Amino acid sequence: MYSNKDNLEVLFEDNHLVIVNKKSGDIVQGDKTGDKPLSDVVKEYIKEKYNKPGEVFLGVVHRLDRPTSGIIIFARTSKALERLNKMLRNRVISKTYWAVIKNNPKKPTDTLIHFLKKNPKNNKSTVFKKEAQGSKKAILHYTTLKNLENYLLLEIDLETGRHHQIRAQLSFIGSPIKGDLKYGASRSNKDGSIHLHARKINFTHPVSKKTITIIAPTPSEVIWNACMD
Repeated sequence: MYSNKDNLEVLFEDNHLVIVNKKSGDIVQGDKTGDKPLSDVVKEYIKEKYNKPGEVFLGVVHRLDRPTSGIIIFARTSKALERLNKMLRNRVISKTYWAVIKNNPKKPTDTLIHFLKKNPKNNKSTVFKKEAQGSKKAILHYTTLKNLENYLLLEIDLETGRHHQIRAQLSFIGSPIKGDLKYGASRSNKDGSIHLHARKINFTHPVSKKTITIIAPTPSEVIWNACMD
């Protein structure tokens, strides 16, 4: 594992991929805030480590919400990017998340099926029980992993990848994620994070065809540390 001056945590890398553990607060790609995106940090890391002249190619395969932490895959070649994009569309990249929630869901294990509609104006998704105009079907499976003193740790497997899907669906069943004011948490986390972490990813390497399984350490923080005890 390598950490550079920007405190970049690299979980896996080869000639085609670099997989990092995103910290809460990092943005994956540049946006209107003008803040330095993770993609630029990774480019600098590759340029420095391999002494590459000129512009470094780096493809953004997928994103995570800014307050969320965990696994992000970047492609180092256009061939890998193209193949990974296709794998995402075909839903053959398995993603597992951890979420710390405040209120017990009715069932310790369940599948949630809703319809989500994104509102670009407030960057929020509305949840519907039945299909609504402009909505997209959202499916996730969750299991309760641990009962903490005031919270619960859920493990979530996504079947679809909708905008704010986990946040919106858990909020809809009355179990908002800790710190997620946008989706019904009673108070924010001091650092602006939410307790949602992209914990594990499993996929076939787009070039070597080997099975890649990556697990991202959780942030070093009281509640996350309690989840690991």
